[in-house]
Amino acid sequence: MTRYKEIKEKIQSKFEELPKNQRKIANYFIDNIDKVSFSNVHDISLATGASVASVVRFAQRIGFSGYSELREAISDSLQYHLSNPENFSLFDKRKIEKDILTSVANLDIKNINDTLNIIEREVFDEAISMILKSKRVFTAGLGISYLLAEILAYQLNQVAVDSSAFKNNYCTFHEQIPFLNKKDLIILFSFPPYSKDTIEAAKIASERKINLIAITNREASPITFFSKVNLIVHSDNMLFTNSFAAISVIINALATSVALKNKAKTKLLQRETTELVEKYNKTVSY
Repeated sequence: MTRYKEIKEKIQSKFEELPKNQRKIANYFIDNIDKVSFSNVHDISLATGASVASVVRFAQRIGFSGYSELREAISDSLQYHLSNPENFSLFDKRKIEKDILTSVANLDIKNINDTLNIIEREVFDEAISMILKSKRVFTAGLGISYLLAEILAYQLNQVAVDSSAFKNNYCTFHEQIPFLNKKDLIILFSFPPYSKDTIEAAKIASERKINLIAITNREASPITFFSKVNLIVHSDNMLFTNSFAAISVIINALATSVALKNKAKTKLLQRETTELVEKYNKTVSY
């Protein structure tokens, strides 16, 4: 059975070669995966503004005999997703309460629940494997994503991963990436409004064959076309900004998983850190 991840990889591998009208079809498929199973080729044509022939040619360009085979592959993938008990683990949808505190809390619960549902466990495990195999890990983001990048770098350092956040001051991403090599890993945060600098950094890293993990809000986010692994996090908010509840869960889960798979190094680091703190406290007086 072809999983949705494989279908998305087929789309991504051909995206740069697609004509402009077929790129719109590609984005529609990635953003509306749950609708495709119930849509015929004419529905897709109307939704994308492309001709029926363009939809069929798009399916053929990404490796299927036609639209019917593509739709069947997506249907099979969704059936697997729905039948997997891991995909439903927290709460059902709740009514939005009148008081703001409850409304915000319920929305964040929904963000976490939706994130758990959409992230395939093998994708998450692949991200952990990439972190553990890398010589150095660099995190990056702009705006509020810069703070998230710093938090992740700090958390990874606490579990014995050589990690640091790209600077967000006098240095641009373009000036920092050349110091990286193929043994390094970049984890990029990208949420609306998407930063052009972040997208260009992802492209440069991809061209230099540097492994890239994207933490972003949707499968069709611009950064995902350059990343090896995508961790999709729901960040809906009542304000115009992004909610960080589900993002914090992912950051904590990444660090915790690394610690569990890297117990010896983590314990050694904690012991050495404790010894240094105790030694410093004995030798310094105020």
